[in-house]
Amino acid sequence: MPDDEADLSSSSGSASPDAGVNARRVVARLGEDECLQLLADGGVGRLVFTSRYGPTALPVTYKIDAGSLVLGTWDPVFDEDLRTGIAHADYQVAVEADQIDPQAREGWTVLVRGAAHHLDTEAERASIADAGLEPWVDDVSAHFIRVSPTSIFGIRTRRA
Repeated sequence: MPDDEADLSSSSGSASPDAGVNARRVVARLGEDECLQLLADGGVGRLVFTSRYGPTALPVTYKIDAGSLVLGTWDPVFDEDLRTGIAHADYQVAVEADQIDPQAREGWTVLVRGAAHHLDTEAERASIADAGLEPWVDDVSAHFIRVSPTSIFGIRTRRA
C-alpha cells in the first residue's frame, strides 16, 4: 500500500491519513527557552538512564520548578538504580517529553540531560508539595527526583 494511503495510527495501515499528509515537512531546532516553555505545563515523559539491566526508559510525571525538572516516580527501580552510594554524587540521566500528532506528522520532542538528585527530605520536597506529581496508583509511595539541566535539546516537525 502506498504511504499516502496508510493510516499511521492503525496497526494494519488500511485507512487514509489526514488531508495534507503528503505536504512537505521541515524540522526546526528549538532554543532552550522554547523547550522550557513547551515543558512548562508539565506532563508525562520518560526518564532515561543506564540501570543494572542496561539502557532503561521509564514513564514519569514532570513539572518545572526553579529552572529544573522535578520528576514524580513510583517505581522502586528508580531508587535502587539511580543512587551512586557516594554523597553528593548523582547519576547523569536524560528526560524526554514530546507531543506528536502521528496523523498530521507534526509535533515536538525535548530532551533534557542532567544529574538526577533525589528529593529525600521534607525541605527538598517543600517547593513541589502541590505540583501534582503524586503516583497514579493507590498505596504506592511517591519518589521525587530533580534534574538540573546541563543540556536541553528540542526539535519541532511541521508542515513547510
